Amino acid sequence: MTTRLADIAAQAGVSEATVSRVLNGKPGVAATTRQSVLAALDVLGYERPVRLRQRSEGLVGLITPELENPIFPALAQVIGQALTRQGYTPVLATQTPGGSTEDELTEMLVDRGVAGIIYVSGLHADTTADMQRYERLRAQGVPFVLVDGFSPKVQAPFISPDDRAAMALAVTHLASLGHNRIGLALGPKRFVPVQRKIEGFVRAVQEQLGLSAETVETDLIQHSLYTLEGGQAAASALMDRGCTAVVCASDMMALGAIRAARQRGLEVPDDISVVGFDDSPLIAFTDPPLTTVRKPVPAMGQAAVRTLLEEIGGTPAPHSEFVFMPELVVRGSTASAPGDRNRP
Repeated sequence: MTTRLADIAAQAGVSEATVSRVLNGKPGVAATTRQSVLAALDVLGYERPVRLRQRSEGLVGLITPELENPIFPALAQVIGQALTRQGYTPVLATQTPGGSTEDELTEMLVDRGVAGIIYVSGLHADTTADMQRYERLRAQGVPFVLVDGFSPKVQAPFISPDDRAAMALAVTHLASLGHNRIGLALGPKRFVPVQRKIEGFVRAVQEQLGLSAETVETDLIQHSLYTLEGGQAAASALMDRGCTAVVCASDMMALGAIRAARQRGLEVPDDISVVGFDDSPLIAFTDPPLTTVRKPVPAMGQAAVRTLLEEIGGTPAPHSEFVFMPELVVRGSTASAPGDRNRP
């Protein structure tokens, strides 16, 4: 027990005597201090005493897709750290194939009495999904913020990267290297970020290379899955159509594109250039290091937390979309187009 008190006190930054007072329900402890002790219990995995278990105002749910794509754990870490600094305890709920659905995870978190929920790349990004689920959640009085996706049907704050600008950055970079046959590999068309990337890509290719929108959409865009295998399949199809450069909608897809090139005996970037999207952890250390469009994960994660806490505090943020600018990170997977090697 003494060891446990010491652990909790160290985690919460208070004395063991204060921890003891909180655990025994004694008066004379400030509300913020009490909350810090309860949060420390949760973080360390200790059971709250029965009399304190209903006090779960400090829990915030975070619902993400599967964690195989490293950008999701990276975003979860930023959000979790920001919540912890504010005295809240993040509860990570991950969707996995064949596992709990978003609705089931939402119900579980609401039953736990969470103070609010942050959704990352959820059904709000799917244009075919029923958005009434979010209005029902709002009617229950649960504040929430939606990351990566937008729907005009949902009255809530949205946090997004500028997907259109991201494609303009990638296409402009490749066109400057002499590529005039640039393909785009991305996920299913029903998702809002996919539709926005297509809009940005089509406009950029029209401006940079003078191609018609119909030609771009017919010949230079390939839908697949947001996986390494999906990127491999999409890039292979684009290479069959003569593309010397491929822009991918995720770093995982970009790694698949590199594998597709190598299976054909092609070198990256000598024979084909590849651009990713996200700048996931460790992606700078691939072979070759990946040129990618960096998603502003720290800024987006912190904004999601700040916005949710404003909602929880009773001063809601505007029910609109906060859009964050990405940046191009040039590394070793892009080079001058084949046959255009005299360019600087």
